[in-house]
Amino acid sequence: MKKRTASPRSIALDLLAAVLDRDRLLDEVLEDTRLKTLDERDRGLVRMLLATTLRRLGQIDALIDACVEKPLAAKSAPVQHALRLGIAQLLFLDVAPHAAISTSVDLIKGTQLAGFAKLVNAVLRRLDRDGKNLLAAQDVGMLNTPDWLWRSWCRAYGEETARAIALAHLTEAPMDITVATDAQGWAERLEATILPTGTLRRSGGGAVAALPGFDSGGWWVQDAAAALPARLLGEVAGKNVADLCAAPGGKALQLAVAGARVTAVDRSAKRLVRFRDNLARLGLAAEVVEADAGAWTPPEPFDAILLDAPCSATGTLRRHPDVARHKSPGEVTKLAMVQERLLRAAIPMLKPGGLLVYCVCSLEPEEGEEQIERLLASGVPLARMPITPDEVGGLAGLITPKGELRSLPCHLAEMGGMDAFFAVRLQRT
Repeated sequence: MKKRTASPRSIALDLLAAVLDRDRLLDEVLEDTRLKTLDERDRGLVRMLLATTLRRLGQIDALIDACVEKPLAAKSAPVQHALRLGIAQLLFLDVAPHAAISTSVDLIKGTQLAGFAKLVNAVLRRLDRDGKNLLAAQDVGMLNTPDWLWRSWCRAYGEETARAIALAHLTEAPMDITVATDAQGWAERLEATILPTGTLRRSGGGAVAALPGFDSGGWWVQDAAAALPARLLGEVAGKNVADLCAAPGGKALQLAVAGARVTAVDRSAKRLVRFRDNLARLGLAAEVVEADAGAWTPPEPFDAILLDAPCSATGTLRRHPDVARHKSPGEVTKLAMVQERLLRAAIPMLKPGGLLVYCVCSLEPEEGEEQIERLLASGVPLARMPITPDEVGGLAGLITPKGELRSLPCHLAEMGGMDAFFAVRLQRT
């Protein structure tokens, strides 16, 4: 007897539990082999169900709390997840009410928790009737942001900007592309617009590998903000440049295209595989070193170094909505210590007069502005080299009073936003 293929919603239920109950990353669970048994439309449904539920989790859970007399017990987690998926469909994805309700009830029927099927049905029917009114009374930005992150952003940027950041996270991020050459030509072929920073932005869907120019190595996918730090090293043609913590390698590709002799260092063999694949696809060369950048010693100092340090990645929630559910203040503190170790290790790798660009895709000041203040106050032989608006497409709002780069998800909001990045340019004195 042929084994029955799991439904998209039952797979989504399992994967949501993996993310929220077992601390798995969304990108990892989306590699589940069961997704390969689905057609493209159903795979897209699973991804959209998960992303929407995670983006709107605070709102969704507040709605559930408003409809049940007492919180569901931990052993009833699958019921909570089924309700979450049902509400995401009912109120945020415009799925027909009867389909959203019946398919969510079916997720519980036939399981050990079948006794909760009536509860799932009742909650979703009430929200079909009253959900829009309940949504209208919610503080959307605050609800969908974990309390510690909300406090951090209000402290760093003020409540108005914190709210703009949180609202930007509710929007699906567009596809951003970095091209090796001929931005205008590729923009026409890919039906993309060119942002002020030079990145191509494509709003249409479709598989990346099926787009024109992918196989021939004309471009690679890279968020508009992520494409900025490598440019801050200026003219690198003919120079020896290190990209520490390089994988998956977008910034190292930029440096190689610009003519640098690139040494790409990363401790993850798995992540370096993707970088090597991209090098081959684009016909570029770089020396690849599998090592901990904090303990590695190069044969000679470099002319320039790019350090894209491991961080909390709270600046990437538009693309990775699960990040907010995995991180904690304690982890930010630990990562800040790792970043300091890598920064201090990079200094002797740099020639006198050489440039070091440090960056993180984090919104947390402990990993960005405060990290650099602590470092410079300790007396290291480094000095800020201020970044100017003309280096970032004339977007003066991305430059801080101290000449550092600080992009936010709400920047370029009218064009689809961008990831949050902090970057500083330092010169060895």
